Amino acid sequence: MSRRRPEPVLITDAPESPERERLGREVRYLIMMGTRAACLIVAAILVSTKPPHYGLWVVVCVVGMVLLPWLAVLIANDRPAKAQYRMSRFVHRPVTPADPQALPAPREHPVIDADD
Repeated sequence: MSRRRPEPVLITDAPESPERERLGREVRYLIMMGTRAACLIVAAILVSTKPPHYGLWVVVCVVGMVLLPWLAVLIANDRPAKAQYRMSRFVHRPVTPADPQALPAPREHPVIDADD
């Protein structure tokens, strides 16, 4: 006789493989860094042509060139959060009080004074 598990395991509940998850983070990083390179090129074109609202466009491009690398690194190093159902078994664990007799009470130790 074989024992059956009370709940079936669904394959859709399986986490994404680490290799595939890393590849996704690498693709997001490359897209963000490509956008940063595009901001640099657009800013160079804006400086040479000086279109209307020149200052606003240059500020937007500079902010993009400064913030995108920081955000790209944060996103590339971030792993997805664990599913809530996986964490729930740790959150609702009942807390049992410690056995009061587990550790003996500290004893008084005599103090030796070197000046006597």
